[in-house]
Amino acid sequence: MQSQGRSVTWLAGKLHCDRTNIYKLYDRSTVDTELLMKISIILDYIFFALFSDEWLSRRQQR
Repeated sequence: MQSQGRSVTWLAGKLHCDRTNIYKLYDRSTVDTELLMKISIILDYIFFALFSDEWLSRRQQR
């Protein structure tokens, strides 16, 4: 969000929630895939690619 000049308030508005929910999201260790998809679309960033890279790395370590 920072690289796009976006604020927590902006993201909260796009997700139709309160900005405190976004701060709570930052503290979570997991995120629902549907929510992650929505955030990915809003920010135009493929967060799932990060998990794909991690999966490949762990698979190669086996």
